[in-house]
Amino acid sequence: MKIAAPAVMLGLLAGCVTPTPEGETEALSPEVLDLAAPGQDTTNVRLESDGCYWYRYQGPVETTYLPLMTRDDRMICVVAQ
Repeated sequence: MKIAAPAVMLGLLAGCVTPTPEGETEALSPEVLDLAAPGQDTTNVRLESDGCYWYRYQGPVETTYLPLMTRDDRMICVVAQ
């Protein structure tokens, strides 16, 4: 049953995928926040053209965007209809 829940949640996120404009971030829905693994900065997230959410990671050397992952190490993406 736990395996089906993420699939259902991602199905609810389905819709037209519009990437976040360059330099802007997106407010995440409660469903996406529930899927996201801890330790990721969910305050600075954008939806890329691949249909997946990416968050801004500020490391000791560089700042880059990394894929927003679930607790079981899967990328959080939406499905375009």
